[in-house]
Amino acid sequence: MSIKMGLSQDQRETMADAVAAVLADTYALYFKTHAYHWNVTGPRFHDLHMLFETQYNELWMATDVLAERVRALGVAAPNSYAAMDKFATVKSEATETKADAMLGDLLSGHETVVATIRSALAKAGESGDEATADILSPRLSAHEKMAWMLRSTLG
Repeated sequence: MSIKMGLSQDQRETMADAVAAVLADTYALYFKTHAYHWNVTGPRFHDLHMLFETQYNELWMATDVLAERVRALGVAAPNSYAAMDKFATVKSEATETKADAMLGDLLSGHETVVATIRSALAKAGESGDEATADILSPRLSAHEKMAWMLRSTLG
């Protein structure tokens, strides 16, 4: 079926790949944040456990919105860990064992997602894809805020 929504097939595919990259980075960061939530220890356990929970819940909710945008662009959303990994620049492995190292690792992940989103927003601007930009702009704000929270917690 032909899709007629003001973007060419090439534009839709380019945008779908850009959104899939944001989705994959968000998914990897979700997994890492959830794993750190499970494994954090130390005198700040409760506060960090709750901070990580707040963040992984927000990240999880974002994955559906992003995947649905890929679908709306007429492209299949990534459907396996391997497919997600193809697009991700954030690594999902939660290898840090100390609280401050966990915070730093998550901070780095959010900064990476911010860069991925900025790249996707630039492509949306070039394509005149306001709908994708409308989805990505709040994601940018959310990741910048989460990075700020982690940076402030690190001191």
